[in-house]
Amino acid sequence: MNPGFSVYGVATGLLEPGDDIVGRVIAAVGDTEAERICDRDILLFAESPLSTTEGRNIRLADITPGENARALAEKYDLDPRIAEIVIAESDEILGGIPGFLLAARGNLVLPNAGVDESNAPDGWVTRLPEDADASAARIRREIRERTGKEVAVIIIDSRTHAMRLGVSGVAIGCSGILPITDERGRPDLFGHELQVTRRAIADSLASTAELLMGEADEGVPVVLVRGYPYTFAENATIESIAPDEDLFLGSLTKKV
Repeated sequence: MNPGFSVYGVATGLLEPGDDIVGRVIAAVGDTEAERICDRDILLFAESPLSTTEGRNIRLADITPGENARALAEKYDLDPRIAEIVIAESDEILGGIPGFLLAARGNLVLPNAGVDESNAPDGWVTRLPEDADASAARIRREIRERTGKEVAVIIIDSRTHAMRLGVSGVAIGCSGILPITDERGRPDLFGHELQVTRRAIADSLASTAELLMGEADEGVPVVLVRGYPYTFAENATIESIAPDEDLFLGSLTKKV
């Protein structure tokens, strides 16, 4: 039986470039019902404020769009300067809709390569952490050094899903937690052996955290989860599959 777990929003105040995000989080946790960081807590960080502290904001006035960016901007109705940043942040541009480019970046396929004008100062945009797994590992190490506690860290973003309105949380980096558990071979309620099921633990926790973080001016960039029975993993990363193995992307490129 799962005994349940607790979730706490951590309000740090507005974070700016160069801020000590770990110090701010440790102090802010003390003002919540969680009181302090404990061993096996999970800390989930929203990518935009984390990216801000890592210096990943960029001013649009400093961007000169190239020919490819101008062509994509005209085709998909977006600011050519944003298109230029998206191209620089992407491995490949896969397509788009008005206002957005669909970009491949590392093991992610996401709108505008994660480049976002929301929660950034006027005239600026925020880019994703350069390496979200490395950011998670750094934060986890600093928490251990400052508190003596061994925690898991997940970096999260919000995403849309195929044919659905609205956004939910998704993990883009992690450290100290196995992000996906393999359920294959386990019996279901009728004794049938599960054949393909893997549980996206980190993504599910990200969606839980999104309920407290919000998407506007809530000012809760970090969520602490306590009591969830996760599997520890020292060097796990967010996994992905090849586009031709993906049910949605693969189906669009294959004839029935």
